[in-house]
Amino acid sequence: MREAAQQTVSALSVGSVYALVALGIGILYNILRLVNFAHGDLLTLAAYVMSLYGHSVGFALVVVSGLGAATGAGLLLERVAFRPMRGAPPATLLLTSFAVSVILESVYLLVFGGPPRPIPYPSWTRAHFVVAGVSVGWMEVASLVTTMIVLVLLGLALRYTVLGLALRAAAEDFPITRLMGIRANVVILAAFAISGAVAGIAAVFWFANSALVGPTAGLTPVLKGFIAAILGGLGSLSGVVMGGFLLAGAEALFQAVLPASALPYVDALVFMIVILVLFVRPQGLLTRTPAAQRA
Repeated sequence: MREAAQQTVSALSVGSVYALVALGIGILYNILRLVNFAHGDLLTLAAYVMSLYGHSVGFALVVVSGLGAATGAGLLLERVAFRPMRGAPPATLLLTSFAVSVILESVYLLVFGGPPRPIPYPSWTRAHFVVAGVSVGWMEVASLVTTMIVLVLLGLALRYTVLGLALRAAAEDFPITRLMGIRANVVILAAFAISGAVAGIAAVFWFANSALVGPTAGLTPVLKGFIAAILGGLGSLSGVVMGGFLLAGAEALFQAVLPASALPYVDALVFMIVILVLFVRPQGLLTRTPAAQRA
């Protein structure tokens, strides 16, 4: 029972990070039908900016700097890379995001070098406390609480603000939204800003375990995020969040029941389950049929 509780705590913590990464991916897909493979490189940028500080600097400033860098980079990518491709076929946008990812990784290698750089996480991020015999990390609690806060704030913003209503309308039918007088550039910039900000938040928790960042460090989180988003349903923000927790739960389950010799194959087994699920629900577990397809 104690082992099951420990695995549950781990799954909730990891799942919250997966959910954040998948949420940043899902926001752009819902608005623009853009599958952005460069999203992981925004996490890498946030981590590199955080690595520029020392332990003498307040951690809040480190976090805010990383979040700001990811948000600003998202806005810059929209203006430089994706706006000229607006209206292009989905395959072209996909190749553009691949190209942006490769360019960013090359820039990181050129500017920061190949060896991993340390990130100045404070000592409390590695501290634990025990509840009923279950060890819980403060960073695990922080990741879960932060994810819940982000989801609540994003939900309230989408429901009760003018910009949020515009984003929801654009997700339903972007061409009609433009015909109704809503400025496309504002909506798209807002989507990229939110996606970048969520990437910055996810970076804080993703890199907490290793406290190291390298040029290609964003590859694993973006793959996990895409798998979670596809599992839950890319067309639904609540679906991509659910997919993050389900993916982490499946990983935790296999790690608990498989022998040590089979642990290297956990990812392969999880991917097999995802494929089987998609045979039954090809649009994801929680799908949303758009009112109209994007022209």
